[in-house]
Amino acid sequence: MTIAETFLGLLEPAPRHGYDLRREYETSFGERRSIKPAQVYATLGRLCRDGAIHVVSVEQVGGPERTTYALTPDGVTRLEKWFAEPEGHSPYLQSAVFTKVILALRSGRPADHVLRAQRMAHTAAMQDLVRRKSGADLATVLSCDFTIFHLEADLRWLEHTAARLDRLAEELP
Repeated sequence: MTIAETFLGLLEPAPRHGYDLRREYETSFGERRSIKPAQVYATLGRLCRDGAIHVVSVEQVGGPERTTYALTPDGVTRLEKWFAEPEGHSPYLQSAVFTKVILALRSGRPADHVLRAQRMAHTAAMQDLVRRKSGADLATVLSCDFTIFHLEADLRWLEHTAARLDRLAEELP
């Protein structure tokens, strides 16, 4: 999920202040990826520069300036394109853990420790997600399920790799 396109989607229904965008982002998506205030305003600046959004107004009422942003027609086009394009596969875990396993085997370190530690971390994360689903709204449940299903696939890969460590060690240069 890209922050820029997420902001475009949050701005589509109505113009909003940067503060309101951050709050809505954190409420809807912050569980998976939190965002810092500096990221919000840097992203809004890039979106303005690229013509995807524009400044509607700037107000100052007893505090910092509040700039209201709105989607432009180019922003709507960019958002529609983003919705239409499928996301690519991201082997985030495999590449990092695989690298650790290979390097551990090459150095004579116990690669099974790498896999065991990752398995324990994934299992703990899954247990936490299952707890968070209890009594949660449907959006939270589905978000947790998405992550749980990915963690389950990673666990299968960890087990698959653990069963083949001896053979892998033999094949390494």
